Amino acid sequence: MTNYPELNFTYGWNDKDEVETPMKGYRSDGIVHSPEGKIYPVYFIDPVRLQQDLEAEAELGYPFLAEPGLIILPEVTREAMENAVRQLWEQGYFKSFNAEKQQPMNAAVETSLSSIVKPLDRSKSARL
Repeated sequence: MTNYPELNFTYGWNDKDEVETPMKGYRSDGIVHSPEGKIYPVYFIDPVRLQQDLEAEAELGYPFLAEPGLIILPEVTREAMENAVRQLWEQGYFKSFNAEKQQPMNAAVETSLSSIVKPLDRSKSARL
């Protein structure tokens, strides 16, 4: 029996996303969480949006489009994204990625906070 990864989104998923994502034709904040605790960024896009983005990039002098974990779907829906991740997992697609180990949520928050908050100086001279 195969353990399957879980698909989440950096900015979450709600009823509004259910409607807007297929209309936009892309979702750039996908994160695949493997059963082993590794994470893989994924970027879903449909053919129409792909063509639009490629044309826009070419006009700017960049005649290419490259995104980490690019997955092209006929229509970008939650169901289609989850099915693609599951099938790609079965095919070994994610083995070619350089995944990162997932940090526990508290460690990630602590790391982020330590970079913006100075430690409290509890010495006597600091209180005077």
